[in-house]
Amino acid sequence: MNPYRDLPRVDRLLAHEAFASCHPALLAEAIRTEIEALRNRIASGEIDAVDEAALLEAIGRRYRAALTPSLRPLVNATGVVIHTNLGRSPIDERLFDEAKELATGYCNLEYDLEAGKRGDRYVHTAEALRELLGAEDALIVNNNAAAVFLILNTFSRGRETVVSRGELVEIGGSFRIPEVMAASGAHLREVGTTNKTRLRDYEEAIVPETAMLMKVHKSNYTIEGFSEEASIGEIVSLARERELLSYYDLGSAYLPELPWGLGAAEPSIFRLMKEPPDLLSFSGDKLFGGVQAGIIVGKKELIGRLKRNQILRMFRVDKLTLTLLERTVLAYRKGEYERIPVLRMLFAGVEELRERAEELRRRLPLPAEIRESRTYVGGGTMPNRKIPTVVLALEGDPEALERHFRARRVIGRIEADRFVLDMRTVRERDFDAIVAAGAGIGDGGSVGSVGGRG
Repeated sequence: MNPYRDLPRVDRLLAHEAFASCHPALLAEAIRTEIEALRNRIASGEIDAVDEAALLEAIGRRYRAALTPSLRPLVNATGVVIHTNLGRSPIDERLFDEAKELATGYCNLEYDLEAGKRGDRYVHTAEALRELLGAEDALIVNNNAAAVFLILNTFSRGRETVVSRGELVEIGGSFRIPEVMAASGAHLREVGTTNKTRLRDYEEAIVPETAMLMKVHKSNYTIEGFSEEASIGEIVSLARERELLSYYDLGSAYLPELPWGLGAAEPSIFRLMKEPPDLLSFSGDKLFGGVQAGIIVGKKELIGRLKRNQILRMFRVDKLTLTLLERTVLAYRKGEYERIPVLRMLFAGVEELRERAEELRRRLPLPAEIRESRTYVGGGTMPNRKIPTVVLALEGDPEALERHFRARRVIGRIEADRFVLDMRTVRERDFDAIVAAGAGIGDGGSVGSVGGRG
């Protein structure tokens, strides 16, 4: 008996009634892939006969998978508010609905309604940012890495930029300040030591080739103990005195004073703008709570030079980004901080989280204990600064539970040998998905040994 002879022909499978509504090209690809997989299994001795019913099912699964978007909604039950792996900052549904009409149709993106001719796409959100922050001008690019590169390329190409050795950061995705600086054409001048950089270190590094004094936000790490650094205020004053540019790569930025003592670690933009550097850049998502973008604010003449750099075209943003970001900025202008999901999560009190945990525990079809715990802001912001939270600690094998919930797109964490759902990032709209994910456990479900409701 030769199992290879039982392999059905591609044309017969294409004409099979089970696939009557399928797109022929995609279906043919799925068929060929599954038949080749069968050939390999026969060749390896894994099987000695062809199960056509199983083959049809496998082809159907592969076809459906090819048409299923790879980006899927998840429930963030990790407690990490700005979770880079889970999409960083969520957008408020109402803000998104306000932006939907503009994003799904035509708009005055680059059209001057008064003059009846071509306009500038950057004026819309820039105006709202100027009024919000009291800046002379603003420019939006596609992320803060692009902002850093554009600023260095525009003002320091072929010249030196002075940076503390303690601020030569690497953030997620291997974004390294020295390498970005080299790619931009700027020359790095390192000053100070890893743990101590004083103002006089910047002063002594200034030479005729110096273009800029730069301060970089220390993402994902802190330097503690025997350490010292020059403040941005000191750097701004020195740059002004020596007729150099001052630039602060703030990375993640927030506006209202944060709870849980988080503001002690780094200042808000409102505080920075009282004596601002010539240029300041930060992310539009993260703590700002909007869509991913790079926001540059500073002197009007400098923003104008950035706009004239031909590289800007490679970094420009589309109407959806500008529309969502402008709506976020306008919410800030009106003081509607509750419309910024990241702020809602950060400002939630322990009692509020406990009430949310009680409600979820009542609905969850398996035993769980409510505990107080600690979590992080995330996204490279406020490193090593823990904030209080409340978790539901589920009974049972923590690793099995983690796999079970993850397979149903609920992402929690393992803490103290328990699988927990952290209420700081669990929204009420997530309850149904969590309850559905917990269904079946203890009743023959995939976690088996967890046990039923006690």
